[in-house]
Amino acid sequence: MPDLVLSETRGAVALLTFNRPNKLNALSYALIDQLMTMLDRIEDDEDIRAVVLTGAGDRAFSAGADIAEFSESVKAGPDAAAKAFVRRGQAMTARMEAFPKPVIAAVNGIAFGGGCEITEAVHLAIASERATFAKPEIAIGITPTFGGTQRLPRLAGRKRALEYLLTGDSFSPQRALEIGLVNRVVPHEQLLDAALTLAGRITRHSPLAVARVITAATRGLNVSIAEGLAIESEQFARMAATQDTREALDAWLAARASR
Repeated sequence: MPDLVLSETRGAVALLTFNRPNKLNALSYALIDQLMTMLDRIEDDEDIRAVVLTGAGDRAFSAGADIAEFSESVKAGPDAAAKAFVRRGQAMTARMEAFPKPVIAAVNGIAFGGGCEITEAVHLAIASERATFAKPEIAIGITPTFGGTQRLPRLAGRKRALEYLLTGDSFSPQRALEIGLVNRVVPHEQLLDAALTLAGRITRHSPLAVARVITAATRGLNVSIAEGLAIESEQFARMAATQDTREALDAWLAARASR
């Protein structure tokens, strides 16, 4: 099977590249399956402490699902389509959202449909000035299926999200920044360096603490503040007894004493 997702290591960062440039890096079933296998391997690799996702070629991060492929699933009936297409895509974005190591999207071009939903699900995102976003599923008579009807309203607010969900219109990286879909917009040639630099600012800290922060923020987002505070307390308790916390506190106190 061809390498539909390229993988390389940049220090403590795994750089994963969607590798179907002739198909605008469309998310075929095989690509999603390869990506999930890679994430499993990265989670178990203690030397890898962050992930950067990007797309091969000059045109696209990902144009979304492979329409020709999933249309065959739709023809086989709703149950077949739900199993092969919807569940697979939702499992992918849920995996990214809850991944214990930071996942950063480096959006280098078109991020439509599933490509936009990946951007919504990951922890952080940086967009090239050439990036373009859209939720075009309505134009082919379906709803977003990889979490787009749920995550975009939570990021952007209901009315702003519905404008794009209901019209299918594309929007600029600057608009993506305004609505909270991406963290930063940078010149195209600086995109990968910016994503790797952001990853480095995170990986200098305890990987256990990073994982606990991700868990607390992800789990707490859609519960009451009281439940969220309980989750925060639980994650603190899990860290407080670790060697990472003791070493970080000792280092901070030593640095303060030397001033």
